[in-house]
Amino acid sequence: MVKKTKGQTLAEDILSNPKSLPERDHKILGKASEFCEGYKAFLSNKTEREVIDYVLPILREHGYTEYVRGTKYKAGAKFYKVNRGKTIMMCTKGKRPVAEGVRVTVAHIDSPRLDFKPHPLFQEADMAFFKTHYYGGIKKYQWTTIPLAIKGVVHTSDGKAVRISIGEEDDEPSFLITDLLPHLAQNQMRKNASEVVEGEQLNLLLGSWPYDDDKVKDKVKLAVMQILNEKYGIREGDFETAELCAVPAFKPRDMGFDRSMIAAYGQDDSSCAYAEFMAELDVKNPEYTTMTIFADKEETGSDGVTGMRSFFFRDFMEDLAQDEGCEVRHVLQNSVCLSCDVSAAFDPAYPDVQERNNCCYLNHGPCIAKYDGARGKYSTNDASAEMMDYVIGIFRDADVAWQIGELGKIDLGGGGTIASEISVHNIDTVDIGVPVLSMHAPIEVTAKADVYMLYKAILALYQSKKPKDF
Repeated sequence: MVKKTKGQTLAEDILSNPKSLPERDHKILGKASEFCEGYKAFLSNKTEREVIDYVLPILREHGYTEYVRGTKYKAGAKFYKVNRGKTIMMCTKGKRPVAEGVRVTVAHIDSPRLDFKPHPLFQEADMAFFKTHYYGGIKKYQWTTIPLAIKGVVHTSDGKAVRISIGEEDDEPSFLITDLLPHLAQNQMRKNASEVVEGEQLNLLLGSWPYDDDKVKDKVKLAVMQILNEKYGIREGDFETAELCAVPAFKPRDMGFDRSMIAAYGQDDSSCAYAEFMAELDVKNPEYTTMTIFADKEETGSDGVTGMRSFFFRDFMEDLAQDEGCEVRHVLQNSVCLSCDVSAAFDPAYPDVQERNNCCYLNHGPCIAKYDGARGKYSTNDASAEMMDYVIGIFRDADVAWQIGELGKIDLGGGGTIASEISVHNIDTVDIGVPVLSMHAPIEVTAKADVYMLYKAILALYQSKKPKDF
C-alpha cells in the first residue's frame, strides 16, 4: 500500500472533492429510473389546470381532504387548498405547533408556451390560423415546424366551461407554425436570432379546406369554426372568454442508449414539482408542518391572482395561524423554504456562457443556488450563511447529494425564481433544483438521477427534526 504524502492527506482533509452521483452509488440509476416512470406520467400534464386535475385524485387516495378554515388539525392530518384551479397548497400537519414554523417547498407548474390572442381566428391565402402571443422567455424560431397541441378552457355564451385538449393522440390532428424554405431565406438568415421569426409570425395553421357555400366570404375560417362548434359547442365570440394555448405535442421519452435521461416539454419546472409532490405524499409524522406549493405565472413574473405575488399564500398561512391561536408573523419568521426551480446544466456545446467552478452538471445532484438574479445580483433572494448551513446540514445528515452553482457567467444575463416572492414574507429561503439542458426549448433534457435526488433532498427537509435557530 502506497503511503500518502503529507500534502495528499492535507488535500483530502481541507479541499473539496465533489463526486458525481454514479461515483457515489452506481446503482442509483435503477432507483431513479423506477421513480421517473411516475414522473413521465406527470409530464403528460402540460398546463397548470391539467396538473391540478391530475394531482387531486392522487391526494384524495392518500387521505388528503380539502382544507376547512377553523379546523384544529391533529398531527399527521393531510389537507390541501386549491386557488382558482391553477395553484395548490398541500400540507401534512406536524407534531409541533405551526407557531414554531412550517417547512415550505414551492415549484411552478407553468411553462413557456404560445397563448392565443382574444380574437385569434383569421383566414389568409385560403388557410385558417390562430394568432398567438408567446408566454415566457422563448427562442421564437424553435417553435416553428414542430407538432403542437391545443390546450385550455373556453367559457361559452350559454354558460358552459369546455375543456379542450387536441393534438397529442395518434388519431387526432396536429397543428404547427410554418417557416420559410431555405431556398428563399437569404434575407431571413441575415437577421439576428431574435428577429428570424417575429412574434406576429407565430400563427398556428388550423386548416385549408373551405366550407361548401359560394355565398360565404371566409370559407376556410367558417369550416374550422364549424368543426369547433360541433365538437365543443363554441362560437367565435367565445374566444373572448377563453384561456387557450399551444404546447409541443411531443410525449415524454427516455433519452440516451443508457436511458439515463428524459427528453420532454415543460421540465422547467415539472421536474421540481414532481419531486416535491412525491416527498409530500411520502412524508410520515413530520416534526414540523409541511407545505408543498404548486404555483402559476412564474414564467411571466409571478404576477396575477395565481402567481406567488398574490396574497393567497400569506392568507393561507394566516388561516393556519388563526386555527392554532397564534400570529402569522411568528409562523413566517420561524419557517424555512426551498424554492424549487431548475438550473442550467453545463453544456459542452456552449462552454463559454458558464464559469466551470460555479456551474452545475448533469448527474451531480440538485443544484443549490445561493442567489439568482442578473448582473450585480439584481432581483435576487441571496440566502444567508445561516440558511445555507441549515439546509446543507440537513442534507449531510440524510446522505443527500447536492451541488452549488450559478445560472451562468455574471455579465451574460440571468434569471429569477419564486425565492424572492417567498422571502418577502420574512421566510428564510434558498433555491434548489434539477439541472436542465436546453432550458425553455420545446424539448428539455434532465437526468433521472438528479430528479430522484431532489426528491430525497425535499423529503429530508420534511422529515428533519432540526429546529430553526437563526
